[in-house]
Amino acid sequence: MLPREITQENEKKILSENACLSENSKGRDIYEKPCDIRTDFQRDRDRIIHSNAFRRLKHKTQVFLIPKSDHYRTRLTHTLEVSQIARTISRALRLNEDLTEAIALGHDLGHTPFGHDGERMLQKLYPAGDFRHYKQSVRVAEKIERDGKGLNLTAEVKNGILCHTNMTADTLEGVVVKFADKIAYLNHDIEDAIRGGVLNAGNIPQHVIDVLGDSKSKRITTLVTDIIANSGTEITYSEPIREAHDELRRFMFDTVYYAAVTNREKDKACHIVEYLFDHYMHNKDALPELYIRLAEEDGLEMAVCDFISCMTDEYAIDLFKELCIPKQWIRI
Repeated sequence: MLPREITQENEKKILSENACLSENSKGRDIYEKPCDIRTDFQRDRDRIIHSNAFRRLKHKTQVFLIPKSDHYRTRLTHTLEVSQIARTISRALRLNEDLTEAIALGHDLGHTPFGHDGERMLQKLYPAGDFRHYKQSVRVAEKIERDGKGLNLTAEVKNGILCHTNMTADTLEGVVVKFADKIAYLNHDIEDAIRGGVLNAGNIPQHVIDVLGDSKSKRITTLVTDIIANSGTEITYSEPIREAHDELRRFMFDTVYYAAVTNREKDKACHIVEYLFDHYMHNKDALPELYIRLAEEDGLEMAVCDFISCMTDEYAIDLFKELCIPKQWIRI
């Protein structure tokens, strides 16, 4: 038997009846001959890891814009933490860990520079397209990666990426990633906010501490353990844990995500996105060749959103400077 076939047989023996078996995948938009070694979900995971979009995540904002310290989370480190939490849950529930990992690693591929502020600005500038980072993540995988050829991911991975924020995925593996995403960002953002002086650990609601724990590790352990204990045909928390989770989430939005110190550079970042959007809407030929092709296929507004959303924070700032800051005149 081929290594892939052995893996598929092992999935039948080990995984839960609720898991998505790799051999039952709905497949890819463009048929590809199966790999001898890897299942389709393993191939998807590898394609995502080796993609340009995945590498760019290391220079994209999580919460704090362009932090000077090396210890603040970026969009990449957030993604890795989501993957770790999601894989732990999936393994314990005997779901397909390869599918879970692929979804988790790909869930933010289309995130904009400057975090959700960049996303909200593109929503404002392109309301007809309802720009959302989860939709853009699928678009990056389908139409932008590999110079427009796309990664040709399986239907299950794309669905999990699309549904990781607000919708319910078709697979339990996709739902696990949705839960893991919130567990990761709520808890690592607390740590970053304390490091940045935005939050004092003593400000966390006492009820949250009593139920979930007084440290990042304890809170994550409590949340993950509760999901494992209460999930079967659906992924869910017990009611007391869900209430504490939701209270923590409200606290973080009120105290950190919308805090003045967190958002003091937001207007500048949004101005950069707005300027770049307007510039390329009036200078289509200045776009890279790929995005000119996308403009012909899907419209200029979509192509400009594609180009901007693929930028890292630093690239967007440098491009803005190049377009706006006069260069020194030198007489030769």
